[in-house]
Amino acid sequence: MKHIESLQNPLVKTILKLQDKSRERKKSGLFLVEGKREIMLAISGGYEIDALLFCEEYLPKPEVDALASETTETITVSKDVYQKIAYRDTTEGIVALVKMKAFSLENLKLTTSTPLILVAEAPEKPGNIGALLRTADAANIDAVLIANPKTDLYNPNIIRSSVGCLFTNQIATGTSEEIIEYLSKNNVHIFATTLQNSNEYHKEDYTKASAIVVGTEATGLSEIFRERATQNINIPMQGKIDSMNVSVAAAIVLFEAKRQRGF
Repeated sequence: MKHIESLQNPLVKTILKLQDKSRERKKSGLFLVEGKREIMLAISGGYEIDALLFCEEYLPKPEVDALASETTETITVSKDVYQKIAYRDTTEGIVALVKMKAFSLENLKLTTSTPLILVAEAPEKPGNIGALLRTADAANIDAVLIANPKTDLYNPNIIRSSVGCLFTNQIATGTSEEIIEYLSKNNVHIFATTLQNSNEYHKEDYTKASAIVVGTEATGLSEIFRERATQNINIPMQGKIDSMNVSVAAAIVLFEAKRQRGF
């Protein structure tokens, strides 16, 4: 088994680049997952693990072997090397190099005629994206569609803030136009969260095939979603402001949809 002790090792330098630069991730087709639970979720989500780097001072080898397939390279690293490549403050002792998947609309598999889908248009902050993915997982919805993404979804901050829910959701990306076309082709009703020409969210019927569309807190939804929606919806506000965190807004509407569906 290979062992790395030097901070100048080429693989260590590659890992640091993968942490920081989307360009490097896209070029190599690899991204990083840190932590045993997140790696297990990636494997359950059908991701292929290219290599596992672990520090035996933190994690015993048998636990690592349980995560490895026949094609997975396992590499031990010194404590200093692990602390260099670890992204999180809490130490679990293992980092995985994982092969990317394409977030393609064509790859989505809707297994019901009445899917419940979350659409997020132009999200940028990794923390918000991670929270949206956690909300989607908690509601056990059918898919998450990201329109005009501003951030690489394999950003380590998204994986961390989603607590691995990047791997538990069906995810696809596309332009707003492509996503609207996909939803229309699959007879999915579009409910766009916006103040303009909208009804209160709890007065709508989400028991049919439905997509809940949320925009950014700064600019809201683009005109194309507002105009092409089956119905615009709003969440009545009782305070001094007229908006809330996007993941909170998504959760309110998604769980109303789940309530209507008897879950």
